[in-house]
Amino acid sequence: MLRTMEALSGGLLFTALIGAGLGGSTPGQPPGPTRTPPPATAGTPADNIPAPRSGQPTDAHAPLAPSTPLTIAVPSIALTAPLLSLGTDRTGEPELPPFSMPSTAGWLRATPTPGAAGAAVVAGHVDTATGPAVFWGLSALRPGTAIDITRLDGTTAVFTVDRVRAYPRTHFPSTQVYGPTPAAELRLITCGGTYDRANHHYTGNVVVFAHLTAVDPAQDGTSAG
Repeated sequence: MLRTMEALSGGLLFTALIGAGLGGSTPGQPPGPTRTPPPATAGTPADNIPAPRSGQPTDAHAPLAPSTPLTIAVPSIALTAPLLSLGTDRTGEPELPPFSMPSTAGWLRATPTPGAAGAAVVAGHVDTATGPAVFWGLSALRPGTAIDITRLDGTTAVFTVDRVRAYPRTHFPSTQVYGPTPAAELRLITCGGTYDRANHHYTGNVVVFAHLTAVDPAQDGTSAG
């Protein structure tokens, strides 16, 4: 069972859940055979996964006070979506965005709020039985791409993509994704690899690593609360 952030950071259970749940609808309902997500940037072999970045980039913005995230936008791939706040179920396992809401992503509230110090994690489906979902185009992102997250306090946290990696489910770098960091960073996670029709899940995950570079007034008039 997964009941603490330490367990989430140190194990592979969450990876297994995201690979089985986000990729390809519900058990027995794989995605359509003609649908293929964009190619992902190749991950480094499992025995040579790079260490986390040392030091902060020169354009890093100071961390913000915590504030609940409301929406995510990635203009380069025409992505705009509301964010759910995801907790854990009665067994202690992380919740996932419901398949009935394929255009919605979710922030894992066991991680910092986006813009605050630490690695905030946002998860989303790549597809469902009905077609592409919110993070369908995630693997097409490139370093330097902007990611905007509006927050309840009226600010928009602007992140810049550092790298995009694809990892097999069996060698997911949990420490790099969930481990503590003094800077304000962001991880976007969805499914990757190929779809295993026998077991009804994807064989890997795509992870976008980004860091906070700016903060803007909210563009939608959201007031602090």
